[in-house]
Amino acid sequence: MSFTPNHFYDSITDVSDVGTRELVSFFVYFLTENQNEDAATAGMIEKCFHDCNLTPPGRISQYLSEGISRKEYVKHYKGYRLQRHYLEKLATRLNATKPKIQSYPELRKLEARVTGLKKAFLSETIDCFEAGANRATIIMCWILALDHLCEHIFAKHLSTFNAELAKVTDKRVKASQIRTRDDFSDIPENKLIELMRSSGVISNDVRKILDEKLSVRNSCAHPSGIVVKPSRVIDFVDDLIENVVLKYN
Repeated sequence: MSFTPNHFYDSITDVSDVGTRELVSFFVYFLTENQNEDAATAGMIEKCFHDCNLTPPGRISQYLSEGISRKEYVKHYKGYRLQRHYLEKLATRLNATKPKIQSYPELRKLEARVTGLKKAFLSETIDCFEAGANRATIIMCWILALDHLCEHIFAKHLSTFNAELAKVTDKRVKASQIRTRDDFSDIPENKLIELMRSSGVISNDVRKILDEKLSVRNSCAHPSGIVVKPSRVIDFVDDLIENVVLKYN
């Protein structure tokens, strides 16, 4: 279900007390922040009033023009946008204040080097980091790297990997042969790393990286008192993307 002007109108705190001029500003917010329009025009705002079964004021254009001198709007070649301070004021009324984000441009550069479905998954992983969800970033990046390696095995090293798998006596390993991608889930991750090394899928240096990152992932995947700093997340993502996802194409 799409977020309509009517849904937005109902989300405004004490909306019955909102004056017409301010309601115009709220609809500018709706159009630019919720609908991702480059800017709002008088016609677009008038349609919002109609969609909410409200009589549009005859002075929408004047309100917008006057808002420039009132430091409420910024003129855009496509219409009007909200001044930053005014946008934040309206966001508070909507309980929609945006969280402070952390960023690291180099991660987005990594994203540009990945293709296909992995690119979309990595993009969402970096979104987690920028939203401050450090544990989620680590967990998602680990999933991406391990899935990539399983795909690599299935495409290029299946026979040698299965030969090593057949030698395993560890009762935790439930698969004796990989026939489908789903079979990898029957192998504990630490044992999967061992098998990738013994079958020549990865180098010993990459095995060390994976062992280290698996330990970090395990710490993040369960409730604990550890603090996961952004610098640690950046190192985790950079290491796995550079030395696993981009290395084994």
